[in-house]
Amino acid sequence: MKDGNEPQSRPLSILSLSALGIVYGDIGTSPLYAFKQCFNSINGIAASPENVLGVLSLIVWSLIIVVSIKYLLFVLKADNSGEGGIIALVALLNPWSAAPGTARNLLMVMGLFGAALLFGDGTITPAISVLSAIEGLQVENAAFKPFVIPITVGILLVLFSVQKRGTAKIGALFGPIMLIWFLMLAILGIGGILQEPGVFAALIPTHGIQFLVTNGMVGLIVLGTVFLAVTGAEALYADMGHFGRTPIRLAWFVVALPALLLNYFGQGAAVLTNPSAIDHPFYQLSPDWGHYPLVIMATIATIIASQAVISGVFSLTRQAVQLGQLPRINVIQTDRHHIGQIYIPTVNWLLMIATIALVVGFRTSDNLGAAYGLAVSADMVITTCLAFFVAKRFGWHPWLAGTLAAAFLIVDLAFLVANSFKFFQGGWYPVVVAAAIFTVMAIWRRGVANLRASTRDERQPLDAFLKQIKASPPARVPGTAVYLTAMPETTPSALVQIMEHMPVLHERSIFLTIKIEDVPRVASADRIDLSELESDMYRIVLHYGFMQNPNVPVALKLCSTLDLEIDPETVTYFVGIDDIEPAKQSMPLKALKIHIFSYLWRNGERLSDSYNLLPEQTVIIGKHIRM
Repeated sequence: MKDGNEPQSRPLSILSLSALGIVYGDIGTSPLYAFKQCFNSINGIAASPENVLGVLSLIVWSLIIVVSIKYLLFVLKADNSGEGGIIALVALLNPWSAAPGTARNLLMVMGLFGAALLFGDGTITPAISVLSAIEGLQVENAAFKPFVIPITVGILLVLFSVQKRGTAKIGALFGPIMLIWFLMLAILGIGGILQEPGVFAALIPTHGIQFLVTNGMVGLIVLGTVFLAVTGAEALYADMGHFGRTPIRLAWFVVALPALLLNYFGQGAAVLTNPSAIDHPFYQLSPDWGHYPLVIMATIATIIASQAVISGVFSLTRQAVQLGQLPRINVIQTDRHHIGQIYIPTVNWLLMIATIALVVGFRTSDNLGAAYGLAVSADMVITTCLAFFVAKRFGWHPWLAGTLAAAFLIVDLAFLVANSFKFFQGGWYPVVVAAAIFTVMAIWRRGVANLRASTRDERQPLDAFLKQIKASPPARVPGTAVYLTAMPETTPSALVQIMEHMPVLHERSIFLTIKIEDVPRVASADRIDLSELESDMYRIVLHYGFMQNPNVPVALKLCSTLDLEIDPETVTYFVGIDDIEPAKQSMPLKALKIHIFSYLWRNGERLSDSYNLLPEQTVIIGKHIRM
């Protein structure tokens, strides 16, 4: 696999501290609920010494195999020009133009479904993290129980309301706060271990294997709950572009992993000493005087974990939009210096509604635990499969890549099967969310392809149009016209409409196409392809990466480096907008898909907003199309 460019603008220690706050917020709050939920009443597992050591052994080796070996040492090598995440991984295989039914097309479908699964996870993480922290209030005083849900909902309302301000300023605090949090995890864990040092026997993997063999089907179901200890591993891969692989690895092996292991061992020791502590083993590690401060710190840590997931969903949405898998949507850059600092209003409010509905509907973190895990475990299976093909593409020996992938798949599939037993207890939720988003992606992608196919025959080739106006020149008006078109080889639909109703051309005409490449970013030096077609007629193709937001006026200014002076303030932009409806003879299912596509097409963000065009300089010309 490729070696990505490590960010070098800040010292390694600062990058590692930042990675600790952003990347490991989710997995760093798992000790609040992961261990205790393995012994809940649904599983029917008693907190006996054998079971405690068995569950603890499974958690420890899951952290080592899944996070440390698979993600930190293997998957992090699969970067797309330094960027990670499942869509960046899919883009490395360049599957977008693959024909349906081919292997590359199947990999694209797998990757997009994996991305859709992460949207479901994005609603569950804030709900279960914040709720599990606030539940700590009722450990010491049951009178707080009626207030747990209202307080959780209030915190979530505030969290989603401040997203529009961006995370650039508060993000600087994430690293130090999470460093304090991990130190607290370690200190609390050491306190528990001192009560029963024999808990380190869980390091022997045979305890976990014996637990699974002895408990049979119930043990397999518990394995699905053990998986809660590694949820968040996908985040470290998705955030690789922000920090680079070295800081992410350093933060894990030096701080996060030791702190997590110590805390889990401490919880296990506390339960071995007092089996009744299994109700809230995390908070049982704290002395009485430190209980409420610990609740406050846990709440802050879960807010940070939630923030990281929300930001990840924003980034994932932008990537999908830029690659043409979702309709255009309003993306607001909240920090001019950091490309990853974005805010998407529509996604934010949908996440807020879904997250609060989960809290109100499931009521407790124990119930939410059933909904958590299935989506992430399925996503990990997909990531392993995609990483195998990427490794082959970039020169790994097939036997080496295949052996590693097979070993990881055994673990991934075991977790997936274990989590599938929770489907009817809540695991259905992320699957339904993923299915809905994947359906929207499929309808949008197919609709755009059909629209272009249906209009291609109607469009006049640009070469033929140029010959026509050369033979019979139309009237000219002052100024520069920029015609936006997705197909540079054909005459833009807006221009066709103009020539039909009022045949006139500006003194200078530019046919502009914006192309999103399968790389995260395209350098400014490689942004513009410029060719002169006729006198005062030009074709410009602007190239952007899927992590960038196109800015047409800025790009037009850059044309001066290619000896074409364009003043964006004097340009008139012409955009064709099609009104779509199904043909009268369409089958009901096809008609429904077209209606959905038409709705998405009409309500997507306007090109003037997507590409930073001034509305007063933009002319929209529509046409009615039956599909």
